[in-house]
Amino acid sequence: METREALDPNSIIPLYHQLKDILRDKIESKVWKPDDLIDSEHQLMAQYKVSRNTVKKAIEDLVQEGLLNRVQGKGTFVSRPKIEHSLGGFYSFSKVLKAKGIEARDVVLSVEPKLCLPSIAGYLKISVGETVHELKRLRYAGNDPIIFETSYIPARIAEHIQESDLNNIGLYDLLQEKYNVSVVKAKESFEPVLIDKYESTMLHVKEGYPALLLDRIAFDISETPIEYCRSIVRGDRCKFYTELL
Repeated sequence: METREALDPNSIIPLYHQLKDILRDKIESKVWKPDDLIDSEHQLMAQYKVSRNTVKKAIEDLVQEGLLNRVQGKGTFVSRPKIEHSLGGFYSFSKVLKAKGIEARDVVLSVEPKLCLPSIAGYLKISVGETVHELKRLRYAGNDPIIFETSYIPARIAEHIQESDLNNIGLYDLLQEKYNVSVVKAKESFEPVLIDKYESTMLHVKEGYPALLLDRIAFDISETPIEYCRSIVRGDRCKFYTELL
């Protein structure tokens, strides 16, 4: 695939946007491969005869899109490809990764009993004040934490779940094997958000980094809600898509 190399100063398209398209072409055509160190700002300024601000703006936009990654003191690198997944049916995050040949790993941060708040009770269709298990996990793709997840499960569905090793067994597998509860479908919603300070420490990215907020309600075979899950998904590592027929 050929890449564009010239900027047009007479175009109505801003120079930074033209440069951004050229750099994106280099990434998508594999001229610059994942983990490659790209040309320095000085090199890009000299090659395209543009100002430092133009180069900075082009690079910053691509960082926000997740195509580039800045490392303090080392430079700017091409990001690893995003993990793509279709929303065409029910799925398990761990199984999606394994199918793509990526090591999936969960790290449980906490499992605690909580009194159900009104907002959570509405999702789970239970009474306010009923006990729920609050499960906080970091979900890894290889060595990278990519999802910070908080799940709420009614305690009456899964008693003593805190005694189980959720680092080594999936939540839905545990519910099936230990509690005879099968998750058969889920309702999900997505919206773009910016990662806050607490989430940034969990996901090893800067505060304000782009992410997806994923809300999921999981149902058993009788369509009873058995989990409400709120996930912060790193926008630079994950992409969801759907097919319209």
